[in-house]
Amino acid sequence: MVYLSRFVFPTYDAEYDFRLHRVKRTCYNTMYPFFVLSARGLEELSFSPVTILCGGNGSGKTTALNVIAECLHLPRSARFNRSDFFGEYVGMCSHTLAAPLPKGSRILTSDDVFDFMLDVRAVNEGIDRRREELFSAYSEYKYADVQLRTLDDYDRLREACLARSRTQSRYVREHLPDNVRERSNGESALLYFRERIGENVLCLLDEPENSLSPALQLELKAFLEQSARFFGCQFIMATHSPFLLAVEGAKIYDLDAAPAAVKAWEQLESVRVYYDFFARSREKFEENGNA
Repeated sequence: MVYLSRFVFPTYDAEYDFRLHRVKRTCYNTMYPFFVLSARGLEELSFSPVTILCGGNGSGKTTALNVIAECLHLPRSARFNRSDFFGEYVGMCSHTLAAPLPKGSRILTSDDVFDFMLDVRAVNEGIDRRREELFSAYSEYKYADVQLRTLDDYDRLREACLARSRTQSRYVREHLPDNVRERSNGESALLYFRERIGENVLCLLDEPENSLSPALQLELKAFLEQSARFFGCQFIMATHSPFLLAVEGAKIYDLDAAPAAVKAWEQLESVRVYYDFFARSREKFEENGNA
């Protein structure tokens, strides 16, 4: 499914005209995101059900995703690098929708995943602290001499009766939610994407491979392929991962090319680096495979 069919960034000439005629102050060291994408010759993107932005650090992948997300007013969780000029740059962009933008569309970043994992830890730390408090409260109530003289004594009497009729473990369990299950970083990341990518949505993904092992990257790859093919999803993704770059049917923009160009997976320099690295040890792999 394609919801967003086309996105146009300002040209270098338009950016230069903005700087020349509309920026009066001279105290700025940078006009980010101006002159980031135009330096790569990236003026327009046309989209498929899965479109991937590939390139090295500083190539503008994340900048492009953030600009698109802001222009489409997509919800997000984590903060991003937003300068004084970001809103004016977004205002110079344009886009074309092939279908109405569905509810549930959003941008998901690696920072969102890290924040999610930190939130889980914070919840569990709070539960752990409360558990220690309940251990002390149980001992206090179990042996307390509490009598009902006024209504103010009612809650303490109720807790004392409850403590006397329960084991310590049962008392604590009844007063406390279970700890949120803590998974490995990779397991948490994969779960995060599975739970937040629904059916029939446009989803922007910024380097989702962070924290994922190669095996889990392949699981995410399969999940994205199935979501795009069978569940009406469109993905625009920035990634370094050779596994995610191999998503079936993906349209790949190489932002390292001058100018940025659409290329096949096997034509990408970043994929070639992996190929050459393992090819140099091919005999070792074959020897171990035959052992």
